[in-house]
Amino acid sequence: MVKYDFVLFAAQSEDFIAKLREIGLVDITTTGWEPSEQDRQLMLDVEGHARAAEFLKGFRAEEGRFDASAAPFASGEEAYTHYAEAQRQAAALNSEIGRLEKLADELRPWGAFDPERAASLARQGIVLRYFSAPRANYDKLAPEWSERYTLSEVARTDATVWFVAVTAPGEEVTIDAQEMKTPTMDVREAERQLAEARKRLRALDAEFSRVAASEKLLAAHAAELKERLQGVKVEATAQQAADGTLVVMEGWAEKETSSKVDALLEAYPNVVWLKADPTPEDDTPVKLRNGWFARNFQLVGDMYARPRYGTLDLTPYFAPFYMLFFGICLNDAGYGLVLLLLGLWMLAKNRKPGLMRSAAWFATLCALSTIAFGLFSGSFFGIDLRTWFPHVPFFDFQNRFFSFALAIGVVQILFGMVLNIVVRTRSFGFRYALAPLGWFLILLAGSLAAGLPMLNSAWAIPGFTASSPVFYTAIGIGAVLMLFFNTPGKNPFVNFGAGLWNLYNNITGLLSDVLSYIRLFAIGLSGGVLALVFNSLADGFVPEGANIAVRILIMLPILIIGHGINLFMSTISSFVHPMRLTFVEFYKNAGFEMASRTFDPIRKMDQTNE
Repeated sequence: MVKYDFVLFAAQSEDFIAKLREIGLVDITTTGWEPSEQDRQLMLDVEGHARAAEFLKGFRAEEGRFDASAAPFASGEEAYTHYAEAQRQAAALNSEIGRLEKLADELRPWGAFDPERAASLARQGIVLRYFSAPRANYDKLAPEWSERYTLSEVARTDATVWFVAVTAPGEEVTIDAQEMKTPTMDVREAERQLAEARKRLRALDAEFSRVAASEKLLAAHAAELKERLQGVKVEATAQQAADGTLVVMEGWAEKETSSKVDALLEAYPNVVWLKADPTPEDDTPVKLRNGWFARNFQLVGDMYARPRYGTLDLTPYFAPFYMLFFGICLNDAGYGLVLLLLGLWMLAKNRKPGLMRSAAWFATLCALSTIAFGLFSGSFFGIDLRTWFPHVPFFDFQNRFFSFALAIGVVQILFGMVLNIVVRTRSFGFRYALAPLGWFLILLAGSLAAGLPMLNSAWAIPGFTASSPVFYTAIGIGAVLMLFFNTPGKNPFVNFGAGLWNLYNNITGLLSDVLSYIRLFAIGLSGGVLALVFNSLADGFVPEGANIAVRILIMLPILIIGHGINLFMSTISSFVHPMRLTFVEFYKNAGFEMASRTFDPIRKMDQTNE
């Protein structure tokens, strides 16, 4: 990135912003912008246009709703105004329909009657009281109630009886039943009003069809509003100078395209500009540049934050781990196959580059990892493949993976520490990386000397055990670096005190970081156990001696529902928990620093701009 400072006449600012928008290469700093009431309305309109575009996609897709012959509106603004009013009416009608449907359900047991006749009887001193009661209670207590009141049963189901009690005005009725409101209409009137409301709702489709026919105009108007919002932010945050005669703006551009910005500035009249490299104190915007593989995992990193400018983008480094962790957590080749089919379907539906295309590749890559690890562990929709292929040496996930999960955690943490050492060395010099290097040596020495023999006694390194001099030497070097070089340039005794202060926190922090990776084992095991349970449940419902057709009819619904639930829950866990390990354990040990803003140049908008 390169930094620009612009000074120009205030009267030129609007034209200058328009010129920058045309080339679409400059991000103007708008930090500290506080929207006015008018600006908030503009933001709401921009969001409303986005919702309108989403609504129209679904509206066009629904069979029988869109009228292709509908006449478009004269402008996008007019189309949006009619859309907003139609949506307001649709919301009110949907609320009214919901109320009438509930009312019709309440009135249906009373059947068809004349409310005016009931009101006339009340004026004559004959009051009808409306009740409902559980069928068993009514059949048991009705003879007793009939001795005191005149009862008339109106309707009944297997569970409930609706009845009317004839009373005098003001008479107290003591019946152990639920008294209901006196109906003001019968079910025929409620259903008539319901049909009328539904008819008015369907009539709005003609208005929505005209809006859909104006979709390009609506998109153009949305782009105009976005450009206006860009201009509002820039003008509101530009610094005023010389009693408002001049304005000062800060902008950013990529080094590769800055020559085009320079050409514009040199040709533009009455603008003074300075160009410089960013400093660590600057709030420099960030733009990531990753290859195809890592770019598909940027959506994961963006859920937390992008790296601060000048630091290391960790996406290419956590992506392989995330893919592996997802496969471990889902841990079933059958489930991976379902996810793979979903990913391929998403790829077929989203052929243009963008977020959905990246999400499709993300799902496909994670599915491939799941299939590979599921086959490695011998699991296919909860079926243990070892019973079918006894000579294949499948990995015993349930009995062996607990220790391996911790080992994978140590590997990722050590890898993060290496990245932290590299970044510190590159940014500040090697002496600022000595303390992290000390912690790295201690953890690496402990892992090699004590951790490897715990995984497999044959993996012990000759001459490097927990009691060997080489091990103690490595620990000693790490301790010296950790305790005396944590704050370069300060008094060694101050460093030693600071090192002791951080010792407890770092030790407990590393321990909790490593133990967090047990979740890989726990999630993978729980999903596998549930798959096995559903298989056993389906098999248990089959009668002895049943033929294949009966077995399929009984087992298939149970297997589809059970594995569907397990796949849904396990996929969510497999997505969330590797993300947690990435953001908490890996980012912390890799020294991740977040950016406060991403590179977003002001530019001409169209329907493809987000």
